[in-house]
Amino acid sequence: MNAIATYQYKTLQVSVTDHILTVTLNRPEKKNAMSFQMIDELIKVAGRIGKEKTIRAVILNGAGDTFCAGIDLSDLNHPKNKAFALWELIKPWQSLFQRVCLVWRDVPVPVIAVLEGYCIGAGLQLALACDVRISHPDCNLSIMEAKWGLVPDMGLTQSALGVVRVDVLKELAMSARTIDAAEGKELGLVSHCSETPLAQAQQLAAEFAERSPDAVLASKRVINAMYEQSALTLYQEKVWQLKMMLGRNRKLALRKAKQASTAFAKRQFR
Repeated sequence: MNAIATYQYKTLQVSVTDHILTVTLNRPEKKNAMSFQMIDELIKVAGRIGKEKTIRAVILNGAGDTFCAGIDLSDLNHPKNKAFALWELIKPWQSLFQRVCLVWRDVPVPVIAVLEGYCIGAGLQLALACDVRISHPDCNLSIMEAKWGLVPDMGLTQSALGVVRVDVLKELAMSARTIDAAEGKELGLVSHCSETPLAQAQQLAAEFAERSPDAVLASKRVINAMYEQSALTLYQEKVWQLKMMLGRNRKLALRKAKQASTAFAKRQFR
């Protein structure tokens, strides 16, 4: 049995069939919200793929008919994790929050995301870092960080480049609006819509597996190189997130999510 699949994970289900690795986010009771442990396990799985040269493609999906409902706020807001989260924003290289998404751009095989139920916040940033996104028509998608007074800081400046038009990305990030998969496909967030997205992903993965693995890798590398961004953009994500977290309108955004009449203070930054 493949070594990746034999490892015991607490937040993931991992299996290999016909050289296709399926990684399932497995916290259905939390709508697969991304906990710190899941972040760590996703990065570890991705790191092992490069060593398993028999793997020809990866399918990333979620248990319980949902992909990922964003970051686990109970984890993020827990007092014991505040120092950790602050360090991830301050350190000059990629944060773990950015790495858990962007690592899927780096793995040497194609990665297909299967989207169902909810794909919002951290979930959508993870999906955008995959090579192909196949969604059920009823899936809800949103870049939701602005609703909580935050900014997308999980590698969006890298993963969305070349996938979504700049004006579309700004509109979705600024409004935090939720859209369905049909609109997501029109806007470029979704590659394909399907009533059976996992089956279509498996078919596409099998198609990739029929080609030379080196040719498939080369295609991924050269096309990704067309959209390389400076590391400064990732640092800007972190700088602005730190400002948001320390700013006065962050608390008001949280209050407004529960009480619509809450008014924001004047703009604090320039």
